[in-house]
Amino acid sequence: MMSSASTPAADPFLAPGRCVDSDHPAVRAFALEHAQASMPPRDIAVRLYYAVRDGFRYDPYFFDMSEQGLKASHVIANGRGFCVPKAALLAASARALGVPARLGFADVRNHLTSPRLREMMQTDVFAFHGFAELLIDGHWVKATPAFNLGLCEKAGVKPLEFDGRADSVFHEFDAHGRRHMEYVRERGSFADVPRREMLAAFAELYPAFETWMRNAGAGDFEQEVSSGDAT
Repeated sequence: MMSSASTPAADPFLAPGRCVDSDHPAVRAFALEHAQASMPPRDIAVRLYYAVRDGFRYDPYFFDMSEQGLKASHVIANGRGFCVPKAALLAASARALGVPARLGFADVRNHLTSPRLREMMQTDVFAFHGFAELLIDGHWVKATPAFNLGLCEKAGVKPLEFDGRADSVFHEFDAHGRRHMEYVRERGSFADVPRREMLAAFAELYPAFETWMRNAGAGDFEQEVSSGDAT
């Protein structure tokens, strides 16, 4: 289990970023729809976590690695996103309400994926899985808003809860006792999405990355899960 750590100056984690676009009108409106800056940081973080987790569908096939595609505001515009832009949205909306936030990354081995996605990636290791880290009471707390509740119910996966105190990271086992997620490598924490580093890692780890990118939008992950294709 990855642990939280104390932080130095938080200013870089309050400013708008390229992808953590906390100054975007849609991001600000989303943040204010679910919380207020006058609330305690923990309350803000929890409210925003559930709003991002369940308000936007997790879609690993909606995989746009352009700078625009990785923006928090892009998730709002499309109603879905994969783990990185959803984490960016949580971080951006937290910053919009004055809660310092950054992005954390790790490589995870996903034991529950669809045959189509596994064939496309040619591995069960997802490099640069993204999550948010929020500064609450002087400590960075990890929050993973990737899998929406509906997807979890279809896949038999325990939904990740978040109370603003303990790290919210993927469960090792699913609701049926099957292996679910295994953290295999930490990639560090960043003020914004490390797009160049991610692209370099993908090119090295995924031989079919270019084909994957061209065909990513053709699948329906929730349908694969609901039809029993998840393994």
